[in-house]
Amino acid sequence: MNSVLYPVLATVAAYLIGSLSFAVIVSRVMGLNDPRTYGSKNPGATNVLRSGSKAAAVVTLLLDALKGWLPVVAVKWWGEPYGLGDGTMALVGLAAFLGHLFPVFFRFVGGKGVATALGVLVGVSGWLGLAVGLTWLIIAYFFRYSSLASLVAALFAPAYYVFGNQVAWAMDKSVLLSIAVMSLLLIWRHAENISRLVQGKESKLGQKKS
Repeated sequence: MNSVLYPVLATVAAYLIGSLSFAVIVSRVMGLNDPRTYGSKNPGATNVLRSGSKAAAVVTLLLDALKGWLPVVAVKWWGEPYGLGDGTMALVGLAAFLGHLFPVFFRFVGGKGVATALGVLVGVSGWLGLAVGLTWLIIAYFFRYSSLASLVAALFAPAYYVFGNQVAWAMDKSVLLSIAVMSLLLIWRHAENISRLVQGKESKLGQKKS
């Protein structure tokens, strides 16, 4: 019974943690406008940056990443006595990510999940998170589009995980599936951004809210 109960409880807890929309929470605490009312209307760190508050954007970014990282490392570090292995780690990472996309506390309207996905990857392996994070930074630095950087990083994440097998980590198929699903969902959530990129109408990093 516990072999089923503990993974279910861990997955539900991860989803609830992921459902904390820190873009909205941080903006309220810091007296800023709701990020769902300006710019891209996406409750994420990039849109919070458009408020003009770099501090709020950084705090949002870190907390959104933390909520992806925490459930994964909790299972990784303390799950073994409860029968929680790589399969549960894959589930909680995906659950936290889905919580960000569809938060139960915010009427299931969430962000695109870039920071939370990165937090999950760092939890799986610091090296994997570093590789994906650097990919995002390089693309963002040269092209100044957060969405493009996120799309490229999403495409590379599963590939990095596969190619790093037996080099930086031991690959698990359930974790690979979780990463692949997150990548596909990230691309799906960026459908409007892709359209704007093609039309040349996408907002660049640091652009103020409209």
